[in-house]
Amino acid sequence: MDIFEKLNTNLGPLGKHSELSEGYFMFPKLEGEIAPRMRFKGKEVLTWSLNNYLGLGNHPEVREADEAAAKKWGAAYPMGARMMSGNTDLHEQLENELAAFVGKEKAYLLNYGYQGIMSVIDSLIDRKDVIVYDGECHACIIDALRMHMGKRFVFPHNDMESLGKQLKRAERLTKETGGGILVITEGVFGMTGDMGNLKEIVKYKESFQFRLLVDDAHGFGTMGKTGAGSGEEQGVQDQVDLYFSTFAKSMASIGAFIAGDTRVIHYLKYNMRSQIFAKALPLIMVEGGLKRLEMLRSRPEFRENLWKVVNALQNGLKEKGFSIGTTNSPVTPVVLNGTVGEAATLSKDLRENYNIFCSVVIYPVVPKGMIILRLIPTAVHSLEDVKETIAAFEAIKGKLSSGFYKTTELATSFGE
Repeated sequence: MDIFEKLNTNLGPLGKHSELSEGYFMFPKLEGEIAPRMRFKGKEVLTWSLNNYLGLGNHPEVREADEAAAKKWGAAYPMGARMMSGNTDLHEQLENELAAFVGKEKAYLLNYGYQGIMSVIDSLIDRKDVIVYDGECHACIIDALRMHMGKRFVFPHNDMESLGKQLKRAERLTKETGGGILVITEGVFGMTGDMGNLKEIVKYKESFQFRLLVDDAHGFGTMGKTGAGSGEEQGVQDQVDLYFSTFAKSMASIGAFIAGDTRVIHYLKYNMRSQIFAKALPLIMVEGGLKRLEMLRSRPEFRENLWKVVNALQNGLKEKGFSIGTTNSPVTPVVLNGTVGEAATLSKDLRENYNIFCSVVIYPVVPKGMIILRLIPTAVHSLEDVKETIAAFEAIKGKLSSGFYKTTELATSFGE
């Protein structure tokens, strides 16, 4: 088969109907200032799809800092990779402040989250090593595992008994190869909203020798007494060997970091190909990161407002009989039953007639017959926003139960 001939066969349920889905369900265009209420197809919608947890995305102080940095440095500075000509005092300052905040000796800035953690994993392990990972880890981790030339063992999501069995398998193998074991999980799982069971995972260190890497993209800034993440929330941050987070969530920016012991971070600095062969993070992002981190540390009211909205939303949904799974974080999945076609029609109804914009998750991300409406509360949502949303969800749930969404043209075109 010609390499291009297969392209139209891998579009997924909605992609196969791109004439209907693109611009509406896939690649939608939200317009206006970053805020709970934006515009979609010319109408104002209440938006629950932005990972702007602390509301920093459009905060006046943040925008002022970004503008000042752009005026001072432009978009290009520094030129070159950090190892060669792109290192600055400000890069190192941000790294030191991040490390101190999450309770680690050292941190290293990364240009992007997805690319960054892939490169961390690739740099740490070789064919002698074994990776043991949670089955619901993010796509960036799965893609990193695809590059691993050694063995990898998966345990079902947060299944600690299975983790123990996989560690035994890994231990037997590494005794033969002379390699080590890396356990990978997430602080907060972005789809289900529940935390990785870090407290139970680290107990296995009493019986097995392994290192623990935690991707805490959704936990950094939202979880823990100070916002230092899921390890702080569970009281085991000192047992997390490598702590990773992106700036794309609570920091409302671009970039990421990895933090751990000095010798490990030093090794990564000299071995991470994605950083060695890439231009340094621009100082616009670095100075903006310093400002965001300062606000994250010194303004507990942002996190307090976030959790006020989270609790109102999640408790309100449960009181109305909605299933939100096992979430114990701001991520709020509303679980419904229906086909891909019903999901598409329901989503259109929600956006056009109830002015609610949220992400809809369908097969193959979740099993057939399941629909997840994923809500991301932020510190800048209001309790009135919560009431409006719950009322809209009650209405669409009734329509879904009655079979209303099966009968429309859009649902029929998408099929089952």
